[in-house]
Amino acid sequence: MPAPVKPPRTLYDKIWDDHVVEEKKDGLALIYIDRHLVHEVTSPQAFEGLRTASRQVRRPDCTLATVDHNVPTSSRKNFSNVEAFIDEPDSRAQCVALEENVKEFGLTYFGMTDKRQGIVHIIGPEQGFTLPGITCVCGDSHTSTHGAFGSLAFGIGTSEVEHVLATQTLLQKKSKNMRITVDGELIEGVTSKDVVLHIIGVIGTAGGTGAVIEYAGSVIRSLSMEARMSICNMSIEAGARAGMIAPDEITFAYLRNRPLSPKGETWDRAVTYWQTLKTDPDAKFDIEVNIPASDIIPTVTWGTSPQDVAPITGVVPDPSTIEDPVKRASVTRSLNYMGLTPNTPMQDIKIDKVFIGSCMNSRIEDLRSAVKIVLAAGPEAKVTPGILAMIVPGSGLIKKQAETEGLDVVFKRAGFDWREAGCSMCLGMNPDQLSPGERCASTSNRNFEGRQGAGGRTHLVSPAMAAAAAMTGKLTDVRKFLGATAEANIAAGPKLKLTSAFDFMDDPVLPSPDPIQSTTPSTGGTNLPPSEAPSSVEKFIVLKGITAPLHIENVDTDMIIPKQFLKTLKRTGLSNALFYNFRFDPTTGAKTDFVLNREPYTQAKILVCTGKNFGCGSSREHAPWSLNDFGIRCVIAPSFADIFRNNSMQNGMLPVAVPQEDCMVLAQDAEAGLELEVDLEKQEIRRPNGMPSISFTIDPFRRHCLLNGLDDIALTLQDVDSIEVFEHRRSELWPWLDGFGYKAGKIPVAAKRAPKKMDW
Repeated sequence: MPAPVKPPRTLYDKIWDDHVVEEKKDGLALIYIDRHLVHEVTSPQAFEGLRTASRQVRRPDCTLATVDHNVPTSSRKNFSNVEAFIDEPDSRAQCVALEENVKEFGLTYFGMTDKRQGIVHIIGPEQGFTLPGITCVCGDSHTSTHGAFGSLAFGIGTSEVEHVLATQTLLQKKSKNMRITVDGELIEGVTSKDVVLHIIGVIGTAGGTGAVIEYAGSVIRSLSMEARMSICNMSIEAGARAGMIAPDEITFAYLRNRPLSPKGETWDRAVTYWQTLKTDPDAKFDIEVNIPASDIIPTVTWGTSPQDVAPITGVVPDPSTIEDPVKRASVTRSLNYMGLTPNTPMQDIKIDKVFIGSCMNSRIEDLRSAVKIVLAAGPEAKVTPGILAMIVPGSGLIKKQAETEGLDVVFKRAGFDWREAGCSMCLGMNPDQLSPGERCASTSNRNFEGRQGAGGRTHLVSPAMAAAAAMTGKLTDVRKFLGATAEANIAAGPKLKLTSAFDFMDDPVLPSPDPIQSTTPSTGGTNLPPSEAPSSVEKFIVLKGITAPLHIENVDTDMIIPKQFLKTLKRTGLSNALFYNFRFDPTTGAKTDFVLNREPYTQAKILVCTGKNFGCGSSREHAPWSLNDFGIRCVIAPSFADIFRNNSMQNGMLPVAVPQEDCMVLAQDAEAGLELEVDLEKQEIRRPNGMPSISFTIDPFRRHCLLNGLDDIALTLQDVDSIEVFEHRRSELWPWLDGFGYKAGKIPVAAKRAPKKMDW
């Protein structure tokens, strides 16, 4: 009999199907993870969990680690070691912990003396660690960047980081399919950053919730790989689980001869497979969005959410024209924080700092784009006096390439500060920060309150727009630096040397080491796990207590816990950090009148939020940890960001989504000081005084795990036979995914827990 014909599938469908280890009930599946990137902020608790449970890293060959979030970007000429170089104790502790962990567990690591060190989402593609058709995860929400290669790439929380290290798999529910098509021709001055900001402005920060976005259309196909990475990077800002672009000849040309790309006949075999990774003509999408390229002009944000965008020729919005009271309150709060007056022209907004960097815009093409504007301003043009303008390359290799091309000379001559590789001012976990009230034109991906420093104000722009702002001292239409005069200035300027990234990649690789085999005995897979499976997760059955009301839309993870509290090696001790910028005056440190500072809400066990999209932003698990530490084990809201919902349930907490009108009713109960009772078994919220209860639904598998306090890792290790069968098939079909070892630039392995020593 002929094989059954498969129905038309999307790119996401194909990659998902290729990675299912085992189907569970209720739409949940155990999927295999091909590539795992690790950094210092979201990994310490994961490694500690492995250590406590005497577990190994299952696939060291598929894991790559670096330091990026905490590291200073000042000169490293006098660098001797991490302990001496990093002044901040908490930052130093996280970096030292990662060095110790990669030594103990035998992982490839790019440290601060390695020229390949850089932002985790820069070095993956740069090295060819990122490939089409793979699943790729990292404890960082902007892992969506890697989807530009036609991979399924998404951010995960620390508990899931531990899960991947231990099992090389994740329990996931398949997302919806969403396609955003951008057709037409972009006008002069519009870049990929403007395209994605415009997209988010159209669909909102919750527009992609529950979906994986495939970007398509003539505009997307015409973009370089670096520009495609910028598009996919901000998928999480649109609420999506991931963003993807089908691989093509542009993708293959970028990857050919990268250090970790397949070589020879294996390359040919890989390309043959990669060419199948495209959506079938008749495949159906759950959501379709079409955007004309002609609608997009250079774009800038005005508020504290990536959806708060305006054309550079536009004005600051007026909240009095907004009917929805929650949305109107959010816009008013944003404008108050940003220090902006409604109807102010965007080009009248003066700035204090410029930041060109981050995993969004720190690649060589971004730096070239900014240099072009600096040269176009004229041979004597300088950064506006009083403005600090920083250039932070995304990796040591990009820095070296830019210096070879002479870009650094142009920047420094104009008054820009040329830095070392790192995340830098994107989130300000290192010394690169805004002071309270300072305004920044930033090429990063988030403009949340306090994101770049407590009280700092962020406007998201493209690298070219950032450079223009540096030269004029205010937000500026980059098109003013284009045209005949600009071309003449560029032609009269220094002749820059154009180089190739491959000129700077001379590190040899060795064949893949043997993967570490699990020593955990298999007990066979079951669709519903036994309730006595070993676990440290607290059960959630019925929760009754004081409920705190919150009337804010798009409560992001930076609101829930500011970045200065991410510098911890533990999962506890974060109760005081919860909503810190709301609960404490930034100047005096005194307690405010915020709801969680008022009685009886200081004893709240439940939080009800009337605004949509609770927990948007980062994949940091610190957000649910801080809620849990405070005593809040249940959050009720109209909708949740996917990563926050997953992270909550990993910690025995219950996110309950009910219609907004029900949230309003429950908030009224809370404001009256009444207790609510959340019953997970019956899936209902019971109100006091005989008032009608409100029903909700939770995935049956997750409900079962919460009711019994089950640990995902322990459950998965019951299916180790299925994982081994999958790995054997994977090696036969896609041998290029079994990983490589680096010959140089790696911390020597002292594999204390490995069954045998690996020779790198």
